[in-house]
Amino acid sequence: MSVFMVERDLKGISMEDLAGAQKAAIAQAAAMRGAGTEISYIRSTFAPEDGRCMCLFDGASAEEVKALNDAAGLPYTRVVPALDLTP
Repeated sequence: MSVFMVERDLKGISMEDLAGAQKAAIAQAAAMRGAGTEISYIRSTFAPEDGRCMCLFDGASAEEVKALNDAAGLPYTRVVPALDLTP
């Protein structure tokens, strides 16, 4: 398993819609795990001033992370390998 960062441009999104997007990512990760794909949502960081959002997922490949976001209907600009440096 590796960590992948999903970059999003969510300028103008309401906090209610942002919460809904997070719930959709969590629910889709759970559905994929139920179907046998080892993937999980870790967390997101949102900068409301410019609308940038960075979401971390644990998964086997960028393709699986893209598939999760596509299935959840969540926009993204790119998915890249990342290092989670949380102490």
